[in-house]
Amino acid sequence: MKQISTAIIILSSLFCTQAQAQRYTVTKTDAEWRKQLTAEQYQVTRKKGTERAYSGIYWDNHQKGIYKCVCCGLELFSSSAKFESGTGWPSFWQAIKKTNVEELTDNSYGMVRTEVNCSRCGAHLGHVFDDGPKPTGLRYCMNSASLIFEKK
Repeated sequence: MKQISTAIIILSSLFCTQAQAQRYTVTKTDAEWRKQLTAEQYQVTRKKGTERAYSGIYWDNHQKGIYKCVCCGLELFSSSAKFESGTGWPSFWQAIKKTNVEELTDNSYGMVRTEVNCSRCGAHLGHVFDDGPKPTGLRYCMNSASLIFEKK
Protein backbone atom coordinates (compact mmCIF):
# COMPACT_ATOMS: atom_id res chain seq x y z
CA MET A 1 0.00 0.00 0.00
CA LYS A 2 2.86 2.36 0.87
CA GLN A 3 4.42 1.75 -2.57
CA ILE A 4 1.15 2.64 -4.31
CA SER A 5 0.83 5.86 -2.29
CA THR A 6 4.41 6.81 -3.14
CA ALA A 7 3.79 6.10 -6.84
CA ILE A 8 0.66 8.27 -6.83
CA ILE A 9 2.52 11.16 -5.20
CA ILE A 10 5.37 10.92 -7.71
CA LEU A 11 3.03 10.72 -10.69
CA SER A 12 0.87 13.61 -9.48
CA SER A 13 3.94 15.80 -9.00
CA LEU A 14 5.05 15.01 -12.55
CA PHE A 15 1.66 16.00 -13.95
CA CYS A 16 1.58 19.19 -11.87
CA THR A 17 5.02 20.16 -13.18
CA GLN A 18 3.92 19.55 -16.77
CA ALA A 19 0.67 21.49 -16.31
CA GLN A 20 2.52 24.40 -14.74
CA ALA A 21 5.02 24.56 -17.61
CA GLN A 22 2.23 24.46 -20.18
CA ARG A 23 0.25 27.34 -18.73
CA TYR A 24 2.86 29.97 -19.70
CA THR A 25 3.04 31.19 -23.27
CA VAL A 26 6.84 31.53 -23.08
CA THR A 27 8.55 28.30 -22.08
CA LYS A 28 12.17 27.23 -22.43
CA THR A 29 14.32 24.39 -21.24
CA ASP A 30 16.51 24.85 -18.20
CA ALA A 31 19.54 24.93 -20.50
CA GLU A 32 17.98 27.69 -22.62
CA TRP A 33 17.24 29.81 -19.53
CA ARG A 34 20.80 29.32 -18.25
CA LYS A 35 22.19 30.42 -21.62
CA GLN A 36 19.99 33.54 -21.76
CA LEU A 37 20.37 34.74 -18.16
CA THR A 38 23.25 35.64 -15.87
CA ALA A 39 23.81 33.29 -12.93
CA GLU A 40 22.06 35.73 -10.57
CA GLN A 41 19.12 36.29 -12.93
CA TYR A 42 18.70 32.54 -13.31
CA GLN A 43 18.82 31.93 -9.55
CA VAL A 44 16.24 34.64 -8.85
CA THR A 45 13.81 34.09 -11.73
CA ARG A 46 13.96 30.34 -12.30
CA LYS A 47 14.85 29.09 -8.78
CA LYS A 48 12.85 31.65 -6.74
CA GLY A 49 15.91 33.27 -5.24
CA THR A 50 16.27 36.71 -3.68
CA GLU A 51 19.07 39.20 -4.22
CA ARG A 52 20.56 40.91 -1.17
CA ALA A 53 18.93 44.19 -0.16
CA TYR A 54 20.56 47.29 -1.70
CA SER A 55 22.58 45.12 -4.11
CA GLY A 56 20.34 45.38 -7.19
CA ILE A 57 20.74 48.00 -9.91
CA TYR A 58 17.17 49.38 -9.72
CA TRP A 59 16.43 49.91 -6.01
CA ASP A 60 17.62 53.53 -6.30
CA ASN A 61 16.70 54.15 -9.96
CA HIS A 62 14.75 57.40 -10.38
CA GLN A 63 14.59 57.56 -14.18
CA LYS A 64 11.27 57.52 -16.03
CA GLY A 65 10.47 54.35 -17.89
CA ILE A 66 9.13 50.83 -17.86
CA TYR A 67 10.35 47.79 -15.94
CA LYS A 68 10.06 44.57 -17.95
CA CYS A 69 10.55 40.89 -17.23
CA VAL A 70 14.22 40.00 -17.78
CA CYS A 71 13.19 36.59 -19.14
CA CYS A 72 10.50 37.45 -21.70
CA GLY A 73 10.25 41.26 -21.93
CA LEU A 74 6.66 41.58 -20.69
CA GLU A 75 5.93 45.07 -19.34
CA LEU A 76 5.41 44.78 -15.60
CA PHE A 77 5.78 48.11 -13.76
CA SER A 78 5.96 51.82 -14.58
CA SER A 79 8.34 54.21 -12.89
CA SER A 80 5.27 56.32 -12.09
CA ALA A 81 4.18 53.60 -9.61
CA LYS A 82 7.65 53.22 -8.04
CA PHE A 83 8.21 54.51 -4.51
CA GLU A 84 10.89 54.58 -1.82
CA SER A 85 10.04 51.73 0.55
CA GLY A 86 13.29 51.77 2.49
CA THR A 87 13.70 48.02 1.93
CA GLY A 88 16.59 48.02 -0.56
CA TRP A 89 14.52 46.50 -3.37
CA PRO A 90 12.61 48.33 -6.11
CA SER A 91 9.04 48.75 -4.88
CA PHE A 92 5.85 49.61 -6.76
CA TRP A 93 2.29 50.25 -5.63
CA GLN A 94 0.75 48.62 -8.72
CA ALA A 95 1.60 46.61 -11.83
CA ILE A 96 1.12 48.10 -15.31
CA LYS A 97 -1.65 45.51 -15.83
CA LYS A 98 -2.91 43.18 -13.13
CA THR A 99 -2.94 40.40 -15.74
CA ASN A 100 0.81 40.79 -16.39
CA VAL A 101 1.67 39.39 -12.96
CA GLU A 102 0.42 36.31 -11.18
CA GLU A 103 0.17 36.10 -7.43
CA LEU A 104 0.65 32.77 -5.66
CA THR A 105 0.69 31.78 -1.99
CA ASP A 106 4.26 31.20 -0.77
CA ASN A 107 4.64 29.19 2.43
CA SER A 108 8.45 28.97 2.36
CA TYR A 109 10.69 29.80 5.33
CA GLY A 110 7.87 29.36 7.84
CA MET A 111 6.00 32.44 6.56
CA VAL A 112 2.89 33.01 4.49
CA ARG A 113 3.57 35.54 1.75
CA THR A 114 2.28 36.31 -1.72
CA GLU A 115 4.77 35.50 -4.45
CA VAL A 116 4.70 37.55 -7.66
CA ASN A 117 5.61 35.94 -10.99
CA CYS A 118 5.54 37.06 -14.61
CA SER A 119 2.28 35.78 -16.09
CA ARG A 120 3.85 35.11 -19.50
CA CYS A 121 6.91 33.02 -18.54
CA GLY A 122 6.52 32.26 -14.83
CA ALA A 123 9.67 34.12 -13.78
CA HIS A 124 9.84 34.77 -10.05
CA LEU A 125 9.86 38.54 -9.54
CA GLY A 126 9.48 38.99 -5.78
CA HIS A 127 6.59 39.34 -3.33
CA VAL A 128 3.69 41.71 -2.73
CA PHE A 129 2.76 43.00 0.72
CA ASP A 130 -0.19 45.03 2.03
CA ASP A 131 1.92 47.77 3.65
CA GLY A 132 2.31 50.05 0.64
CA PRO A 133 1.16 53.61 -0.04
CA LYS A 134 -2.19 54.85 -1.26
CA PRO A 135 -4.08 54.41 -3.49
CA THR A 136 -3.61 50.60 -3.46
CA GLY A 137 -1.92 49.97 -0.12
CA LEU A 138 0.29 47.44 -1.90
CA ARG A 139 4.08 47.09 -2.01
CA TYR A 140 5.33 45.00 -4.89
CA CYS A 141 8.84 44.29 -3.61
CA MET A 142 10.77 43.13 -6.68
CA ASN A 143 14.25 41.80 -7.37
CA SER A 144 16.31 43.99 -9.72
CA ALA A 145 17.73 40.77 -11.18
CA SER A 146 14.27 39.85 -12.48
CA LEU A 147 13.80 43.17 -14.30
CA ILE A 148 15.14 45.12 -17.24
CA PHE A 149 14.52 48.85 -17.40
CA GLU A 150 13.57 50.71 -20.57
CA LYS A 151 14.08 54.44 -20.24
CA LYS A 152 11.34 56.67 -21.69
